[in-house]
Amino acid sequence: MLRALGHIGIALCLLLPAAAADRSGSISGYVRSAAGAPQMGAVVEVIGSAMQGLKVFTDEKGFYLATGLQPGSYNIRVSAPSFLTADHEGVGLHAGAVMILNVTLSTLFDSIRLAPRRSSADDDDWKWVLRSDANRSILRDLNAGSPSATVESARNNHDFKGTLSFLAGSPSEGFGSSPDMSTDFSVQRSLFTQGTVALTGDVGYGEESPATVLRASYSRKMENGSEPQLALTFRNLASPDVNLYGAALQAVALRTSDNVNLGNLELSAGSEVQTVQFMGRVTVVRPFGTVDFHVSPSTVVEYRYATSAPDPKMQAGFSAPDDDPGPRMSINGFSPALENAHHQEVSASHRAGKNSMQFAVYSDRISNPALIGVGNPADDSGQVLSDSFSGTFTYRGKNLDTHGTRVVFQRKLTSDIAATMDYSYGGVLDLASDGAALADVRQSSLTRNRHSVTAKVNGTVPLTKSRWIASYGWVSGRALSQVDSFNTSAGRGDPYLDVFFRQPIPGTGFLPGHMEALIEVRNLLAQGYVPVMGSDGKTVYLVQSARAVRGGLAFSF
Repeated sequence: MLRALGHIGIALCLLLPAAAADRSGSISGYVRSAAGAPQMGAVVEVIGSAMQGLKVFTDEKGFYLATGLQPGSYNIRVSAPSFLTADHEGVGLHAGAVMILNVTLSTLFDSIRLAPRRSSADDDDWKWVLRSDANRSILRDLNAGSPSATVESARNNHDFKGTLSFLAGSPSEGFGSSPDMSTDFSVQRSLFTQGTVALTGDVGYGEESPATVLRASYSRKMENGSEPQLALTFRNLASPDVNLYGAALQAVALRTSDNVNLGNLELSAGSEVQTVQFMGRVTVVRPFGTVDFHVSPSTVVEYRYATSAPDPKMQAGFSAPDDDPGPRMSINGFSPALENAHHQEVSASHRAGKNSMQFAVYSDRISNPALIGVGNPADDSGQVLSDSFSGTFTYRGKNLDTHGTRVVFQRKLTSDIAATMDYSYGGVLDLASDGAALADVRQSSLTRNRHSVTAKVNGTVPLTKSRWIASYGWVSGRALSQVDSFNTSAGRGDPYLDVFFRQPIPGTGFLPGHMEALIEVRNLLAQGYVPVMGSDGKTVYLVQSARAVRGGLAFSF
């Protein structure tokens, strides 16, 4: 008996080290841009002292998984065409451990971010919250395949990136889009290894209403994983209304933000001090922030607070010099006012294989909402702010106080195509009765609850590398404002039929960068137009989204 027990003991002594050695670990995570867009097709190299380099590729959601790794220290290197190489050194892996390592790439318009301790769930391609700026908007679906980003690397601290875009709009025969032309540019350079300085701008030119927006920013990656950012934005818009001579809109905004990772808890907060000069001067402070709790690598619960709605321009993938739409101004009786919003949201999301889903509840309080109309209202009404540059006008709506819910479901149909469904329920502004006059819209409007369903399909053509996205947003009734206007999930889309297409131009390989053609069509069927009577007896229309066609060329180097 003793001899048998001795044999068993010897066998266990031999098997236990083998079993411990067999407890291999894994490293996984998401590769995304600083704006939150997943990066598909990125090469992730796992380099260890006891093994040859292991290469894995990110999927359309930017997710990668390296398995079968023995305990030890590894270096992670991320690279992709037109990207700077990103290195993350000294990643320690214990036996049987599951390491979550998310790599954040930076677009030319955002700061660098590299967060080694985040959970994979917060980097899903339909993730609805931005880490650095909670009220920044993007189109994650579109940018999933975009290689126009830079990442931090100690070996490339002097690398330089830039882009130049020429964009133009087309008239839509009275439906709210006048010909407009603009030039967007951006330059970005790494500074002192851990920092990044960037300068971006948008210069519009037209006979009646040229516009200029410039933004300078600086960010620095700290050793504790946080990354503070400082940005200064200057806007100068010529008088949008020819009858408001000298009422040019000038705005200066100073924005600061930072993020902190505490294990499974991630905090991101910041604020913007905005001074606006328009028929007087007003200064506002707009805080924003998020709190994420990562229940598991595929599940996250989040609280978000925002004070400005996303910019629809960024939803289409066009470049923009800053991360927010700027001051939303309206007048009433020739008295100007800024839109003031407070959005609070609690959401839970889960990723399971090819499916991603989200459930959220939110609360919105918007005072002096700046709503959009189309047409030529009477110039002396004192109720509207005409913008001849875009063919629209802004009017002041009644204060909106509402609560709502949102459900998002996304599924990968093929390796190159994904479909998203977004259902939202909440309050919108609507007219109390038909036949209202434009001057009486504010007094005669009220809040009604509406259902909204948005279907979106996006994909990439492998051979031509064309990227496209098509969406249709249905609303259950008449509405002057959008349902769930603070939605930043991948299901977000402008109301009604919208199409976006981005095509790399072949034959430009001799250039130091690459060129792309951009086309955007918004509200193609001109739906949701609510007729009202202007003070001059002419009919104008109140809209959620004005029909527009826009296109141009983008050159990245």
